[in-house]
Amino acid sequence: MTKKYDIITFGRVSIDLYSKDLGAAFEDIKDLSAYVGGSSTNIAVSCRRLGLRTALLTAVGNDKVGDFIRRFLENEGIETKYIPTIEGTRSPAVILGVEPPDRFPLVFYRDNAADLQITIDHVLTANLADFRAIALSGNALSKEPSKSSTFFAAEKAKSLGLHVFLDLDFRSDQWYDPRAYGVLVRALLPYIDTAIGTEEEVLAASFADSAEMTVKHQQVSAPEIQGDVNDAIEQLLNRGIQTLIVKRGADGASIFQPEKEEIIVPGFPVEILNVLGAGDAFGGGFIYGCLQGWDLYKAVRMGNACGAILVTKHGCANFMPNLETAMTFAESHGGL
Repeated sequence: MTKKYDIITFGRVSIDLYSKDLGAAFEDIKDLSAYVGGSSTNIAVSCRRLGLRTALLTAVGNDKVGDFIRRFLENEGIETKYIPTIEGTRSPAVILGVEPPDRFPLVFYRDNAADLQITIDHVLTANLADFRAIALSGNALSKEPSKSSTFFAAEKAKSLGLHVFLDLDFRSDQWYDPRAYGVLVRALLPYIDTAIGTEEEVLAASFADSAEMTVKHQQVSAPEIQGDVNDAIEQLLNRGIQTLIVKRGADGASIFQPEKEEIIVPGFPVEILNVLGAGDAFGGGFIYGCLQGWDLYKAVRMGNACGAILVTKHGCANFMPNLETAMTFAESHGGL
């Protein structure tokens, strides 16, 4: 049976204020550009630009930032009827510095964030039976009612036969205790078909001892967590997921499945301007490939291509490549 939509993403949204003073220290920023961001929103935009029929389940406050976000999404052709305006909350914001090649400090403004107020009723309104797949976010587990709503969405999607993706999406400063992130992700994994994350996020998802964590609050990356990545990968695979994709930046990504050898998928060499949002571009490209019925290698390669394109751009959602751009880029670099 043909579904009305291909994918719905559930999680973070924000207005992103990017430094236009490239290379300047955060304290010396004088000018900013306003874009739309948030991992789940970025993935939704990536999926839509690649041609998937896409909806977003998030929320905004009754404020001008919410209007700004909604207008952008409508212009992108993303279904926005599942984005409530929640009175008494705020549409989130992020301020981001750009100091290539390896410093991208950022500050989140997520107190009373609207997207963490998504309820089970909001999930029911989205009518998941209309979708082929759903992409959930680890960050949405950080507070109620979004936490329970994420579990409900995963349970409902699984029962309806949707492919359930999880972006591990770990930001340490969004959690009262980083160990709580791992506890909740591990509890969610039995409902997940495919999980996607960096090595740091994989370690965080299996993480149990706070003494082993070093937080770098001013970096875009997740905290440094000391541990054996291979053990962490094995632990997550034992939780019932079919596939774990580990993003490795310029080195591409790896595919892990229970009782199978690691498959290494090379990336695309480019000159880095800004790594922020590259993982979300990867997620959109990968999901696109999966929903086209491609094999995992080709789907990951597509994700790598989309991520490589985005690291050459200034922002996140506003710069996601369309299908023609992604395919042309891939062809010019050896193909998928």
